[in-house]
Amino acid sequence: MTGRLADKVALVTGGARGIGLAVARAFAREGAALVIADVNRAGAEAASAGLAEAGGRAMAVAVDVADPASIAAMVEAILARHGRLDILVNNAGVGGNTPFLETRLEDWNRIIGINLTGAFLVAQACAREMVRGGGGKIVNIASLSGQRGGDGRAAYGAAKAGLELLTKVMAVELSEHGINVNNIAPGAIETEMARFAHDAATRAAYGYLIPMTRYGTPEEIADAAVFLCSDEARYVQGHTLNVDGGFRAAGLMFKRAAPPAAGAAPTPTTTNGGTP
Repeated sequence: MTGRLADKVALVTGGARGIGLAVARAFAREGAALVIADVNRAGAEAASAGLAEAGGRAMAVAVDVADPASIAAMVEAILARHGRLDILVNNAGVGGNTPFLETRLEDWNRIIGINLTGAFLVAQACAREMVRGGGGKIVNIASLSGQRGGDGRAAYGAAKAGLELLTKVMAVELSEHGINVNNIAPGAIETEMARFAHDAATRAAYGYLIPMTRYGTPEEIADAAVFLCSDEARYVQGHTLNVDGGFRAAGLMFKRAAPPAAGAAPTPTTTNGGTP
């Protein structure tokens, strides 16, 4: 196989759909042998079959990232098939959008348990095999919600903020073993979850606040993951790569009209940096 990831064995958790599936497809095009891991076994098998039909190499594994025994079984299956593991994309996660005062402990524990503790458990198990194999690449899928406050993001944002710090610690400690560890923090991405959860007002607000004035695609996250897992990123360590159309960089933007409030007349556009 040829490509930037030729002959690498890559594990993508949450790989049955969305960003995870886009990453798996991109890795397959770059020559990697894929392991699609997902709590949805049927989804993982369908994704794996799709990659095989397109000429890629893939296997499906069912995993619950909050269960250490399930993770151990996943790693054992990978080693039985390939004998090693070179790349991990820690993508499995769940969303959450509950106001702080209404967040129940069980909701908090579930989101932290999957998005942060689960990522820790998977990364630790995989990193141990990478140490034995002489190196590797780990990419954690974080979020802009871990960098700035937002309504309803108490548990989800805390988990993603923790993941960013965990990534830095992993990068420091695993450098001596030849393992690169980095984050990707997606902005608003056009996924099934976004299409379900984002109403017209949310989309209008993002369209105004994102300098590139559009949602990103899962493929654009996948392209960033290919870079971070390739030799081109060999000196990138402990970094968070925001893939967000400029959302995090933007401050006040006066040259475009803000989206009107529900039921309000559209605001006239101003081009002089002040009020109309």
